[in-house]
Amino acid sequence: MVKKKKTTVKSKKSEISIFTKIGVFIKNRQNQTIFGAFLILFSIFLTVAFISFFYSWQEDQSSLQQFSNRQLPTQNLLGKVGAKLSNLIVFRGFGLGAFILNVILFFTGARILLQTNLRKIITSWNWGLLGMLWTAISLGFVESKYAVLSGIIGFELNEYLQTFIGKTGLIILLLFFFIAYLIIRFSIDPDAIVENIDAKKQQKEAEKAAKIEQEAIEKTAREIHKEEADNEKSDFELSVENLQPTITNHSNVNQQSIKKEDDKEISLDITSTETPELKISEETIKEVEVAIEKIAEEKSVSENLSDQLVKDFGEFDPKLELGNFKFPTFNLLKEYHESISVDPAELEANKNQIVETLKNYKIGIAQIKATVGPTITLYEIVPEAGVRISKIKNLEDDIALSLAALGIRIIAPIPGKGTIGIEVPNKKSTIVSMHSVISSKKFQESPMELPIAFGKTISNETFVVDLAKMPHLLMAGATGQGKSVGLNAILTSLLYKKHPAEVKFVLVDPKKVELTLFNKIERHYLAKLPDEGEAIITDTTKVVNTLNSLCIEMDARYDLLKNAMVRNIKEYNTKFKARKLNPENGHQFLPYIVLVIDEFADLIMTAGKEVETPIARLAQLARAIGIHLIVATQRPSVNVITGIIKANFPSRIAFRVTSKIDSRTILDAPGADQLIGRGDMLYSGGNDITRIQCAFVDTPEVEKITDFIGSQRAYPDAHLLPEYVGEDGGTNVDIDIADRDKLFKDAAEVIVTAQQGSASLLQRKLKLGYNRAGRLIDQLEAAGIVGPFEGSKARQVLVPDLVSLDQLLENEKNNN
Repeated sequence: MVKKKKTTVKSKKSEISIFTKIGVFIKNRQNQTIFGAFLILFSIFLTVAFISFFYSWQEDQSSLQQFSNRQLPTQNLLGKVGAKLSNLIVFRGFGLGAFILNVILFFTGARILLQTNLRKIITSWNWGLLGMLWTAISLGFVESKYAVLSGIIGFELNEYLQTFIGKTGLIILLLFFFIAYLIIRFSIDPDAIVENIDAKKQQKEAEKAAKIEQEAIEKTAREIHKEEADNEKSDFELSVENLQPTITNHSNVNQQSIKKEDDKEISLDITSTETPELKISEETIKEVEVAIEKIAEEKSVSENLSDQLVKDFGEFDPKLELGNFKFPTFNLLKEYHESISVDPAELEANKNQIVETLKNYKIGIAQIKATVGPTITLYEIVPEAGVRISKIKNLEDDIALSLAALGIRIIAPIPGKGTIGIEVPNKKSTIVSMHSVISSKKFQESPMELPIAFGKTISNETFVVDLAKMPHLLMAGATGQGKSVGLNAILTSLLYKKHPAEVKFVLVDPKKVELTLFNKIERHYLAKLPDEGEAIITDTTKVVNTLNSLCIEMDARYDLLKNAMVRNIKEYNTKFKARKLNPENGHQFLPYIVLVIDEFADLIMTAGKEVETPIARLAQLARAIGIHLIVATQRPSVNVITGIIKANFPSRIAFRVTSKIDSRTILDAPGADQLIGRGDMLYSGGNDITRIQCAFVDTPEVEKITDFIGSQRAYPDAHLLPEYVGEDGGTNVDIDIADRDKLFKDAAEVIVTAQQGSASLLQRKLKLGYNRAGRLIDQLEAAGIVGPFEGSKARQVLVPDLVSLDQLLENEKNNN
């Protein structure tokens, strides 16, 4: 019994594996793209072949009979294959209706290629095939010598149906199917049509009735005004009897009659007679005015509430809790009083050497220009007409030899200019201080969300970029070339620009000494896991938990954005500040989170996939919700900077590396191996590569800044990330059935079927990690399915077969 069950289980698994492989092959995006492109091009191929067939089908009949004979030519534009397919599908098939097949193939390929409306493919094929059949039968009424129009299938079906229902009956049948197609395809409903006609009639009648009613109201209003005028005239005649005959003006007479005491009775009589008529007109006018005011003043309740809150309390200010916070001052940074010294003799000598070297290889120069930077001078040359750029590019080592200088780099051509650049290091380099970069107008007046001042370019301009738009940064360089100084420059830039409520840092320092100075600003700027002692992470297991915690934070933030109906963190915070989001619904102000990893290669060596997977997830998704990654490594090899990570880090910085292979790994271009070190770096923000001298910020300067911030009033604790429990948590034996793993029953069946109690078996069969497989083994031991741990041996399986297992699990369920 056991052996038979084993064989059936294996056969079922093999069938399942075949189907899963087929499903994976079909669901592969690359395969779908190839298949969609094939269908589109094949439909175009068939269309050209069919059109050509209608002109050349008679001439090609002889060549179709001798298909393999290459001596017989074909008139079809797509050769013998096109003629053969056209003869099969058009002449022997559906005639003109075959063109419907091309349309179906084209739209099927387009939908698969663009991944749109995939469910409509089957529907379109059903209607298309019916349309081909209907067209072929309809065209079968033509004479037999024109059978190419209907195809043999259409002609024969037409003849067959005529023998049973006649020609007239077949026409009626085809009309019936055409009308049925229109009704089903376009959802024609006679009742809906009748209702629309009745609704239009009722609308016209209502408009007529409203028009008549409006005319009646206007007529009554005119009669009321006319009666009022007649009453005034009659009253006027009564009052005139006691007045002098010289008064002719109606208004003057009326005023004098009011002033007289004898006329008081007359004025009272006038008001008493006119009140009922005036009340009717005023009520009608008031009703019209109220209806207009309701339409004009209609507003949504939420906007009114938010506007009223902003009016009463002002916009929400996230900085209010630390309202007295002071940003670091410029005097905390050291000034080097750098001034770029231009040595004319050095410039002239370098120019002559470049010209002579190029002349030796018969390369003429039409123009040369020099731009002096802090550490590098850029010589822009315009070669004479007819000189190939690749010829100059290959002379990189020869020019370096003639100038006796390290770090010669040739840019051929310079993007955006019609020149070739040769970068030559200065004999006397100038230090770019962090003070000069931070105090620059370009940085201080920058409207960027997360501005970072890296240093200065060759043209001595401060180079400022926005981390929020990068959105992640990858740094690489050999040991001692300036990576740690670059990280300090990035963190210093953000500390000088952003309030503690606006940005939080997650610092990962496997070296344990590079980022320790930032411990002083833990309660201001740092984020950490709950119940963690130190905010700066140095332990690999804590790094894994922190990265997974950031993934949880990312998902929670996306839920908030979805509920707030916004696309990114900037729009969300703007809406929250305007008090349009209710904190009782879980909404809160979201600070930016910047994850800084100082040595990524060490994490990959110790943790591997456990680190790479959450970092890849964050790099792919976290841009919109304000989580940005800065990853630095001294070993930019392909097993450290994998394809997944590289694809999601478009912005990269390369300090000096040891080989061209490393340069291509980090920048996808050579050049980083030609840098001179000491902060000399290349920045790639997409297609263009910019050479920058990184700003120098020393350890004492960082210490002064952190002391200045740390001495001020802070939050009660560091920013707490969501709690994360790893796979190795809760490995104690689980006795409660409710706490068992979801795969407990599947694992029990695998163990009993194989009669081998090992975690590695569960890993292979159920595709689990080691920790989860170990937990399942513990739960199976508690349930009495496997025996206790016996060292290197596999655990003993206590249940003989699947029937006994089902009985055991059923008894457990009944007892509980």
